[in-house]
Amino acid sequence: MEKINILIVDDRPENIIALEALLDREDVNIISTTLPNEALRLSWEMDISIALVDVQMPEMDGFELVEILKSNPRTKDILIIFVTAISTETKYAVKGLNTGAVDYLYKPLNPFVTSAKVDSFIQFVRNQRDIKKKNEELQAYQKKLIQAKEEAEQGKRIKENFLANMSHEIRTPINGIIGIANLLNSTSLTEEQKEMVNLLEISSNSLLGVINDILDLSKIEAGKFKINRAETDLLKNCNAVVNLLKIHAKEKSLELLTDYDQNIPTLVMADSLRLNQILMNLIGNAIKFTQHGQVALKVEVIDKKGNNVQVKFSVSDTGIGIAKENIEKIFETFEQADEQTTIKFGGTGLGLSIVKNLAKLKGGILEVFSEENKGSTFCFTNWYEVLSNDAQEKPAGQTKLLPFENVSILVAEDNPINAFLIKKILKDWNISFDLVENGREALEQLKEKDYDLVLMDTFMPVMNGLDAIKLIRDGYVSGKEQIPVITFSAAVLEDDKRTAINAGANDVISKPFELDVLHRKITLYAAKN
Repeated sequence: MEKINILIVDDRPENIIALEALLDREDVNIISTTLPNEALRLSWEMDISIALVDVQMPEMDGFELVEILKSNPRTKDILIIFVTAISTETKYAVKGLNTGAVDYLYKPLNPFVTSAKVDSFIQFVRNQRDIKKKNEELQAYQKKLIQAKEEAEQGKRIKENFLANMSHEIRTPINGIIGIANLLNSTSLTEEQKEMVNLLEISSNSLLGVINDILDLSKIEAGKFKINRAETDLLKNCNAVVNLLKIHAKEKSLELLTDYDQNIPTLVMADSLRLNQILMNLIGNAIKFTQHGQVALKVEVIDKKGNNVQVKFSVSDTGIGIAKENIEKIFETFEQADEQTTIKFGGTGLGLSIVKNLAKLKGGILEVFSEENKGSTFCFTNWYEVLSNDAQEKPAGQTKLLPFENVSILVAEDNPINAFLIKKILKDWNISFDLVENGREALEQLKEKDYDLVLMDTFMPVMNGLDAIKLIRDGYVSGKEQIPVITFSAAVLEDDKRTAINAGANDVISKPFELDVLHRKITLYAAKN
């Protein structure tokens, strides 16, 4: 235990000896002097907690000594107890207390009272020191928390920048690959060539799926992931997913079965994109981890309340199953059941983590029942608002993309593959265009010629697209402040899109883009201009 320093100041040595004998114990360290000036020096040099000061002393009395101690920042917190043989009248006690003392002891000293009072003040000092220590620890902890918060925010910014850059760097070449594969498909090809182009498309879309999984997970973690509910045909959605994955099941000689409850309503309010994502992951995983037998999707109504139904989607397989101890593990990010699973079947370990988070965001429940070497069943249950079954559906089918008339576009794109792709698309659509490689060249070209629309890549050397758009909106090119600008961006986070709109872009097209989306936006903005 840390010792408490007690200072005794009395001009008579016999009084000091008496007090020392009375206060002697292991948890205190007694310092004494008969000289007030010496008492001042000791107080400044040592960590004195309690001082017992005689009132009547030659040269300097106790009141004067205490006034000096209380006026000094280093000694102002010492607890002063006056020891006096003068009158016990109230006016003397008031004077002492006003000077800064906390108590009085009257001579002749009562050993029990003296010991009890000093004990109480020793305990008070210890409590004060504990509080001070705790406050210091709390302040240190707060500093660490603030530092940790700043580091976490910096880490978040770094992560978001990395994801944006990664998205751009990978999506840009994928955009070129998928686009050129689409162009090749529209030319005369042999059956062998068509098969190779299809494999190219499948591989590109597979890589794009991994990137989207990583970005989705990041958005979920950042709390920026939104569920957008709209009119949805549940069974149509289920059939679309099953038809898409049938080819993969057929390649493995697996049966892909469906079992739909007759009570499933035709139209409900749901986020069809995220429902598709959940089913794609669950059915895709079931096919991946099943070597023989079948994969089945069962959809059933299990409860009904007013205008709402609770629907259960169950995906069962006859695959490798999951050991009990690994069931929780499979829902963790970048995790699979065990190392051998990764080696044998591949994958990133992101799919089920995203499914779990999507289920939670949609307000649903995700369950798994599995037996090793026998198979697994994954169930997703959610409530849906039922819509009128009389709603008219729009006829499906691809619309032919018609050529344009008298449309002129300025394209700013530095990637040669994407530039080639856009040139080919615009030529096929009968659009007049000029191509530049950065934002600075785009500004100079705008000075020379009038255009109906600008297609601007976001990330370019010399000057990026966003800086160029800001200058256009600020009047850098006189008379062109209102020209429509659509940015191409391989960064798909909402913040990146918002940044482009805030810079002055009219719209954003994510890479890789779909031809009908580009055609629709050119129609919209070129017509406006």
